[in-house]
Amino acid sequence: MKEYTITVFSENNIGLLNEVTIVFSRRKINIESLTVSESEVKGVSRYTIVVFSEEKKIENVVRQLEKIIGVFKALYFEADDIVHQEVALFKIANSPKLNGNLEALIRRQNAKILTVNPDFLVIERVGYKAENQELFNELEQYGVLQFARSGRVAVSCQKKEFTSYLKELSH
Repeated sequence: MKEYTITVFSENNIGLLNEVTIVFSRRKINIESLTVSESEVKGVSRYTIVVFSEEKKIENVVRQLEKIIGVFKALYFEADDIVHQEVALFKIANSPKLNGNLEALIRRQNAKILTVNPDFLVIERVGYKAENQELFNELEQYGVLQFARSGRVAVSCQKKEFTSYLKELSH
C-alpha cells in the first residue's frame, strides 16, 4: 500500500462532500486527511484527500469520483508529484517555569508563537505531518493543553493548471 493524494475539483454544493466520502467508504479505503477549500477558480472547490491504498483501487476511485454530478475533475498523485504542507497549532500551559529552552526549541523547529496569554501560549508550525508530530512530542514536557493539525494542503508539480481542464470540459 502506498500513500496517494487525491485532488477533486467540484461545484460548492450541499451534500457533495458526503457523496465524495461515500466513494471511499464503499471501497473500504480510510481517509487519512481531508481538506476542502476554494480553488484558484471562482466558485470551484478543491478537495485534498490523503489515503493509503493500491494504485488500481485509486484509479477506480478517481473514475467513480468523476461520475458524481458536480465534480469537474479528479486526479491522484504520489508524494513526488506534489508539494504539500499542513499547519499545526499547539496550546501549552504558560508558567513562570518556562525558560529559554522552549524558545530555542521553537526556533529550532521553525515554529512561531502566535499568542501569549497569562495561562497559555499558542505555537504554530507549518510543515510535514511527521515534523509537526515531532514538535508535539518535544512540547509534551511543557504541558500540551490542546493540539490541532490541519489536513494536507497540496499543489501538483504538473505544469497543466486546473483552468485548462475546465476549458477541455467545455469543448
